[in-house]
Amino acid sequence: MAMLTVRNLPDEVHRALRVRAARRGHSMEAEVREILESAISPQGRPKLGSLLADMGRRAKLTDEEFAVFEQVRNKAPARPVNFE
Repeated sequence: MAMLTVRNLPDEVHRALRVRAARRGHSMEAEVREILESAISPQGRPKLGSLLADMGRRAKLTDEEFAVFEQVRNKAPARPVNFE
């Protein structure tokens, strides 16, 4: 895992970060990780399941046809491929 050092952080930013972390029950380090993760996560990116459901609605699938997808999706996870 990578490490990051932030230099020349203004005192008021450091204080605000410390208060925010305390209010949320996090360490400052955990709070910074969460802030960074949320800052770079793609916003508004559609997920595959949502796209497939939308396609099904456009194709006017019945509830029974949608149920088949649910049965398949709720099965145990697939095993990794073994190339040996």
